[in-house]
Amino acid sequence: MTRSQLPPSRRTLLRAGGWSLAAGGLAATAASWDRLTAADIPGRDGSMLTVAVLGAAIDPTMQKVLADGFQKLHPDIPVRLLAVQAKDWNDFFAKILTQIAAGRAPDVVYVATEGVQLFADRLGVPLDAHVKRDAATLKEYFADVHPSLVESMMYEGSLYQLPVEFNAADMYLSAPVLRRTGVELPPDDWDRDEFTRLLRAMKRKGGAHFTPFYWTNRLWGGVVPWLFVNDTNILRESRAPGGEWLWNSFYDARQRAGRGGGFRWTTPTATADRTVETYEYLAGLVRDGLCSRPEGGSGTNLVGAFSTGRVGATPAGGFWAGGLHQAGVARDAYDATYFPRWRTQRHQFGGAGYAILRTSRRQDEAWEFVKYSTRKDVMASLFAANTTTPARRSLLTARRYARTGPAHWDVFYDTFDRFPTTGPIPAPPQVAAVELALTKHTATALASPRKVAPALRAMQADLERAMERGI
Repeated sequence: MTRSQLPPSRRTLLRAGGWSLAAGGLAATAASWDRLTAADIPGRDGSMLTVAVLGAAIDPTMQKVLADGFQKLHPDIPVRLLAVQAKDWNDFFAKILTQIAAGRAPDVVYVATEGVQLFADRLGVPLDAHVKRDAATLKEYFADVHPSLVESMMYEGSLYQLPVEFNAADMYLSAPVLRRTGVELPPDDWDRDEFTRLLRAMKRKGGAHFTPFYWTNRLWGGVVPWLFVNDTNILRESRAPGGEWLWNSFYDARQRAGRGGGFRWTTPTATADRTVETYEYLAGLVRDGLCSRPEGGSGTNLVGAFSTGRVGATPAGGFWAGGLHQAGVARDAYDATYFPRWRTQRHQFGGAGYAILRTSRRQDEAWEFVKYSTRKDVMASLFAANTTTPARRSLLTARRYARTGPAHWDVFYDTFDRFPTTGPIPAPPQVAAVELALTKHTATALASPRKVAPALRAMQADLERAMERGI
């Protein structure tokens, strides 16, 4: 047992309960000790496999499919789902780190692309040995999952998660706005200039309080898709060596060509010519009233504006099909296509899967849960509402999207096939500082075209500091 796996020291426990000793005396502390230390919560004492997920509460479907379903299959492995309320992924990761520091680490954590390398670098368990041991069982899974998704969950030659879901930044368009503008859904290979002309046509017909293009200021779906199609990024991108053990075992020569041991994001490139060019283009759209200045947050207020024809286009993934349906938007009130081409038509995506923590004393049981989460029947039930895109290609069918739409639902997974260089959002272990620098200076840069250059210089300086500091 390593030092990090030891239970909290007596000093730690006394520090946690010291305020009660002063306020209420020894008797009161003894009476409430289980509550103070959360020992009265089932599984908090290590008797159950604990799986942490992002959310204010555990959804009944998640409880039934993940916890109850796993329990039936493995009655000897008690499991509980732990909801961690957070405003975004970075806030979620910070709270998990706090739990670990307090000696209350979960065994398994649901981790999105934003945290893959953060967890792999300091907290996660490589899955290599488990995958090799259970290769025969997992062949069917890998055959159903695009290698780009798998590669995004590798770090320095090892695999740390099995992809469960993902979302690529495709383009959603309002059907009423297209009809009002008198245009058809753009072709798959449309380009940036056609996109700009479409926005201008929408604006002429839109009237007051109409925004042709709306987007949010964040790492996924913000400025990054535009950087990708302009063949650039905010950090220099390369691939780590290694990974042959996986690629040679599960993918054919065509699928594994060019693959490596995970992505590396290193030198900041905020002041590179193509980065500046990208920001100048977007600043011009804002200046001309063709798009909003990107707002922070998740864009939850967008559903109403989009459904009522006050927004013409927005970047989103398969998750929005379910979201619009839940909001009462008819499946024929919108459609989806690929992001427009610039120098390339490379798309960006983010995925998620379960990571096993090094501090866990139940790593073998945790691996059984990770494997269970990748089963086709589990994903089919868990994602029945289409509030995300399943990692398994075979689950994307016309029948699945018959109620929620859109008509061109196939773009969600075909993004990988049509554009093989499509890759994950830039998320090194220093992701929190990287995203902060990106969002902070993007907001300033797009206030006007003349602010682009100084804002990107400031972004470059912040990114350099972030990458030099490490985590």
